[in-house]
Amino acid sequence: QVQLVESGGGLVQPGGSLKLSCVASLNFFRAYVMGWYRQAPGKEREAVASITASGFANYGDSVKGRFTISRDNAKNTVYLQMNSLEPNDTAVYYCNAKQIKTYWGQGTQVTVSL
Repeated sequence: QVQLVESGGGLVQPGGSLKLSCVASLNFFRAYVMGWYRQAPGKEREAVASITASGFANYGDSVKGRFTISRDNAKNTVYLQMNSLEPNDTAVYYCNAKQIKTYWGQGTQVTVSL
């Protein structure tokens, strides 16, 4: 059974940083496009960042220059380094794995507030 387990969420003040991790129990992890999505209360889920098997990264406009996605194929793990956090970044963050099938994690809450 495929599992994606996120960790690293929490409460942080505006301007602060957090690093999210997602460990995936996937065979051939390196073949998957890994991504992070987020969903704020009352809003649709939106793409935050993604990274291909070869390491090419893509970012949503609202996080460019502040967030960095990376992956460690030896550890079946994808990361999201979030800097200069803003209250609008408050959301549940979900890990996503895409290849022939798509898998989702259960989400981790990130709250940016004083």
